Amino acid sequence: MRALLAYDASPGADEAVSLLTTMPWPPGSAVRVVTVVEPSAAMVPSAPFAPPEPGASPEIEAQILDYRETELARVLGVLRASGLDAGGDVLRGRPATILVDEANRFAADLIVAGSRGHGPIASLVLGSVSAELVDHAPCPVLVARRSAAQRVLFASDGSLSASDAEEVLVQWPIFNGTTMRVVSVAEVIRPWHTGLAPTIYRQVVDAYAKDLEAAKSEHAALARGAAGRLELAGRTVDDTVRVGDAAAEILEEASTWRADLIVLGSRGLTGLSRLLLGSVARNVLQGTESSVLIVHDAAETRSGGVQLK
Repeated sequence: MRALLAYDASPGADEAVSLLTTMPWPPGSAVRVVTVVEPSAAMVPSAPFAPPEPGASPEIEAQILDYRETELARVLGVLRASGLDAGGDVLRGRPATILVDEANRFAADLIVAGSRGHGPIASLVLGSVSAELVDHAPCPVLVARRSAAQRVLFASDGSLSASDAEEVLVQWPIFNGTTMRVVSVAEVIRPWHTGLAPTIYRQVVDAYAKDLEAAKSEHAALARGAAGRLELAGRTVDDTVRVGDAAAEILEEASTWRADLIVLGSRGLTGLSRLLLGSVARNVLQGTESSVLIVHDAAETRSGGVQLK
């Protein structure tokens, strides 16, 4: 396998390094570590009509580059000590663009990046490099928040990207020896009773109950089917069904089951998808303390994704 590690010397990036060293990589696997320094503007106005202020001096930029080179050498030493074939570079440019280009050039099977947090603020912090990688990468992206991935929660909804995520769990040796759980969420909109006559509302409630039972049955079959295929591939796995908002229920299951890693497709069948990353995947990515592996469907990957500018 070939993995690209996006390293920025942050604590989250060091978590990603630790995760890489604990995974059972197949023989011949290679890791390329890329750390990107974004050039500072030479002269930047601090406010409208204000005189421009100088960016970082050449001396400071040289110190930044020297620090990143030192950190890169340290990380390569850690990866090589774990048995991985590791190399890397310090590059300059727009981080997300450089990293996507490098993933294409390296023919990466996986991009691994650190996270700078979870919860409401993550929409701001993660919205920089990690979120852009998830949106635009030519391969699956693992946002690391844990130093191990022994307990893997797979969220399946029958979509194309969920099917491709399942295939990753079946085929990739880095999941050998893990314990897996498949969760599928039955999401049925509750009836709104305001303004309805009592007799009509009763009919609506009955219809909702039938739809909910049908949805639970459908998602139970999805979860059992995925668990069965994973078991045939030699994985230790069980399955469960939850009812409610898809993202919220996946997050709750990950928390109560103590998942190290959540695996899901980039765009599912439930709810409305955003232009790039689906709303469920984005909410899970931003709301969990677990690591998250996002898998795009194969057709999207073959098309080259959305190009960054």
